[in-house]
Amino acid sequence: MKYTVLTLFPEILDIYFASSIMAKAQNRGIIEYRAVNIRDFAFDKHRSCDDAPYGGGPGMLMLPEPLGCALDFVLTGDAEQRDVQRGAKLHAENDSRPRVIYLSPSGRPFNQALARELALEKELVLICGRYEGIDQRIVDLYVDEEISVGDYVLSSGEVAALAVIDATYRLIAEVITPASLEEESFEHLLLEYPQYTRPEVYATLKVPEVLLSGHHENIRRWRLEKRVEKTLALRPDLIRLGEESSLFDKETRELIEEKRNERDKGH
Repeated sequence: MKYTVLTLFPEILDIYFASSIMAKAQNRGIIEYRAVNIRDFAFDKHRSCDDAPYGGGPGMLMLPEPLGCALDFVLTGDAEQRDVQRGAKLHAENDSRPRVIYLSPSGRPFNQALARELALEKELVLICGRYEGIDQRIVDLYVDEEISVGDYVLSSGEVAALAVIDATYRLIAEVITPASLEEESFEHLLLEYPQYTRPEVYATLKVPEVLLSGHHENIRRWRLEKRVEKTLALRPDLIRLGEESSLFDKETRELIEEKRNERDKGH
């Protein structure tokens, strides 16, 4: 997987890609990363990348020319490309083109299912907005999809881009042990079970006995029960979605019903 990020502040992203598991994945050749500074494609000596929006209103809007030229460079490899229409046309006609994503509060909600979908791509081109966003003509000419990381507004598109990158790269083969991903939150529409480590007693609270028993089947069952309990309590919408989509196996369905009955009796 290759991540190409168009940004006004590449230093925000550089630190992340130089750290932890991401750095190891790059060193092993599993992940590639390139930050493209949009200011490098500005036309004036001040490297201006924003201006007031037509029609008035507060704030500034990112100029289409520098961003369009940066996209032309990314999509055609031509550093001197100034023909926005030509670059956009090449992008539209190229079946092997990378997927171009604009991080926007107006976009498709980002979730684990979308993360899995994006993790299958060979390259993602992520556009980081600033100020009031980007000129709509860039969206019309270049963007394949707008994605939102939540129902809130960020001042930094870089933060949103990092959320998408972090959620997707860990799903790529060989980055993380597959077993570590199997029972994470949102896998099979259930949240992850509670986890414990040493010491056995902390602040008078003891690790559940079943986890100390060494009985693998009892541990598996306990973890599934806790996943169902937690999801029913915190994200009942996921339970409903799983039931409506017939995604739960017989054991999980029986546990959901059992936990619901226990809850109803408790009330």
